[in-house]
Amino acid sequence: MVGLAVVRGAVVDSAALAEAISVAGERAVTGNTQEQAEALLGDLTGRLKAALGERLVSLILYGSAAMGDRLDRVSNLNVLCVLDRLTTAELEKSEPVFRWWLERGNPAPLLLTAEEVGTSADCFPMEYHDMREHRRVLHGVDVIENLQIETATYRTQVEHELRAKQIRLRQKSAELLTQADRLLKLLTHSISTFCVLGRHALVLSGHQPCFKKTEVVRALESAMGRKLEAFQSILAARESGKTAPGQTAAALLEGYLDEVDELVRFVDKLDK
Repeated sequence: MVGLAVVRGAVVDSAALAEAISVAGERAVTGNTQEQAEALLGDLTGRLKAALGERLVSLILYGSAAMGDRLDRVSNLNVLCVLDRLTTAELEKSEPVFRWWLERGNPAPLLLTAEEVGTSADCFPMEYHDMREHRRVLHGVDVIENLQIETATYRTQVEHELRAKQIRLRQKSAELLTQADRLLKLLTHSISTFCVLGRHALVLSGHQPCFKKTEVVRALESAMGRKLEAFQSILAARESGKTAPGQTAAALLEGYLDEVDELVRFVDKLDK
């Protein structure tokens, strides 16, 4: 549900949180080697501990960088920062550290209270599911370990996100249908989102999770019982920066819309 929750004086925009945790993983690359990334994480931890002291409950690395197979110069450093309270005082103390972090090309850390983490699993089951599967505690306690995620709310969120992104894809493509370059950019940017959501659809349907986009698409083809040729072609265009000979962005869009629709139907048919 989109809305605002007020906990201990802090306001959390649930739509912004979902966007930040989940589909936002594609922001910008950090350009760091593994050694540099580890040094940055250590520096961030030290700076936040110095700035926030006992207010800092937990600092957790999540996302692809926490999977143990981070690709140098590609994966973002996504960090969850949990405090015992969040007021303007804590935000003021965090500001110089976060500015320093952003200047180095990293996504802004997520700021939540411990209470918010404990009470928001029903709102963000998809995001917390990913954190539960892959995370690394940099400081403090593991606030994710004992989170309970209900299958019903998890499935509902995956379908909601799929339908919302499907509608958004239609809206944006309607603006760009005669602008091939911009339309192709839309397709190659959006494919990451649908692969993330497709991965969650696989988990919900009882399949083993996979994380590389090409593996997700192949697994979806098996689970759905159909080829996803547009998905495959868009992933290839994402790598090369252009469509295959004889392909057009508009033709790719036609197949893509059909395959996205089938993915939505696949999730809609799962046990509620």
